[in-house]
Amino acid sequence: MKISSTTTFLKSLVVLSLLFFYATADEVSPHTVSRYRRSNPTHRSQNNGREPGTPKTGGSKGKKGYSAVYLDSDWSLAITDNSQHMKAKKNWKPPTLPPLKIQNNPPLCKPRFGGRDTDPPQDCTAHGVEYDIETAQVRPLQVDSSPWCSSGGLGQNGNLVSTGGDKDGFRAVRNLKPCPNCEFEENPRALFANRWYATQHTLADGNFILVGGRNAFNYEIVPSDSLQFTPRMQELPLLEDTTDDGGRENNLYPFVNLLPDGNLFVFANYKSIVLNPNTGETIRNLPDLPGGSRNYPASGMSALLPIDLDTDENSVPKVEVLICGGNTREAYTYSDLQLPKRTFLPALRDCGKLNLNKENARWEIEQMPSRRVMGDMLLLPTGDVLMINGAQAGTSAWDAADIPNLTPVLYSPNKKKGKRFQELTPTNIPRMYHSVSVVLPNGEILVAGSNTNAFYKMEKYHDDFRFPTELRVEKFSPPYLDPALDKYRLEILEEVSDKQLKHGGEFNVMIGQAERKLKQSNIKVTMYSPPFTTHGYSMNQRLLILKVNRVEKGHISVVAPPSATLAPPGHYLLFVVHRGVPSRGMWVHITQ
Repeated sequence: MKISSTTTFLKSLVVLSLLFFYATADEVSPHTVSRYRRSNPTHRSQNNGREPGTPKTGGSKGKKGYSAVYLDSDWSLAITDNSQHMKAKKNWKPPTLPPLKIQNNPPLCKPRFGGRDTDPPQDCTAHGVEYDIETAQVRPLQVDSSPWCSSGGLGQNGNLVSTGGDKDGFRAVRNLKPCPNCEFEENPRALFANRWYATQHTLADGNFILVGGRNAFNYEIVPSDSLQFTPRMQELPLLEDTTDDGGRENNLYPFVNLLPDGNLFVFANYKSIVLNPNTGETIRNLPDLPGGSRNYPASGMSALLPIDLDTDENSVPKVEVLICGGNTREAYTYSDLQLPKRTFLPALRDCGKLNLNKENARWEIEQMPSRRVMGDMLLLPTGDVLMINGAQAGTSAWDAADIPNLTPVLYSPNKKKGKRFQELTPTNIPRMYHSVSVVLPNGEILVAGSNTNAFYKMEKYHDDFRFPTELRVEKFSPPYLDPALDKYRLEILEEVSDKQLKHGGEFNVMIGQAERKLKQSNIKVTMYSPPFTTHGYSMNQRLLILKVNRVEKGHISVVAPPSATLAPPGHYLLFVVHRGVPSRGMWVHITQ
């Protein structure tokens, strides 16, 4: 499929609002600007954004006003295009609010589950929307089966493939094609096993692997372009071995990454292996990560660190995985909503980094500036890592955490140990369970959601809550969007640049500042696989640093990733980073 044919679809965020419970609310214009003057968020936490064990203070003050889109309380985001380029005067931007009650059009109603006694018996609101990043308009999407706590990813032709969920969505596969008025096409019985809290990841051939889920100690392969297929399932003993008793689990939404040799890194709870996805064979058992549990509901963060391909042809690129935060294996048993008296154990503060190239590598441990559970870890176009959202105590799940972590942290993997972490400007909005974040093509970070409750709970309804349902969405600007750095920011001329790539092939990126003499040593070209983000994990996220052959006036010659094991077929965002400042991303499509 040509890039031009996906232009309309690739201008939007697809938001699956994965909750059955809807409360009635007043309609609000999508462009209404709402400014919040409180320096501290309205919530009833025992601790107001402070480190466990420290004296109580007024909390961290953030910038006033935020940029927003909100749909529902359980969020998953798939970024599929570009938003307007706006200079960052501050780290956080003023908000806009879309309608709170987005109706399906044409009407599609189902019996309401949960909520208040005063809520209508029929739920006619949308459980998914397409959000245009440039215009802030929303288009309701019909979702027939429940995508609650599901998984997803972009197919090799730009289609969104959503898998699993709850209730009637346990074994569903949903396909949203890239066209202006397309709706989800669904097969509610496509999967072999129930996939609730499972992980979806792209394989080298463009198909997806679905790993785990509640009581699913196995994985299966799903095509990226069809709803009718014969499921292929393999047992995965790692998942059964890492399921903690007493309903704690701690191995849901396992961390999965495709390695350059075509095998998979799979991490669950505190254990990990290298897996052959075709045979189910465990190629290598990796050392345990000490300290606690890292997957849902203990919910740490993880990402495959950027893979540098701009090296000598004979050298092997370093492949490292980073896992940070989480909580102890028993933390959820103390914070469970059903307990009469709950305790929120302090979250973990450590990060483990493992070199997957080495046979006998050990975890390298570092300490974050603050504790974090159920945060998001995002790869930035520069190769740095952003840690954002979450809490400092407790776990994921209903109302099971406390002490919001309001301060984003930048992690620079190429700096010396002890110098890699940098705290950034805090927000004043807690982003707890069911919050999410995603990298936009202009380099900003969209931050949305937060609902620790089973349905909308807000002051306007006189509800009782520890944290309210959060309707605001923020846009956070990393340091590279400081206006003082604009002089270094390059512009990609998309009309005359190559967007169709072949593995190992040379392609050209044209730069608008043709009169500027650029040093090749100051140029880095990165290629980002846009992830499907939910429950603190960005599935399928990877960043490749490409080999640059030549830099001339207005022209950069680049080599595409050499194999599909490094870059599976599909759409990517390509950035030109000049002296640490990224351009706006350009969509490229790589094929077999």
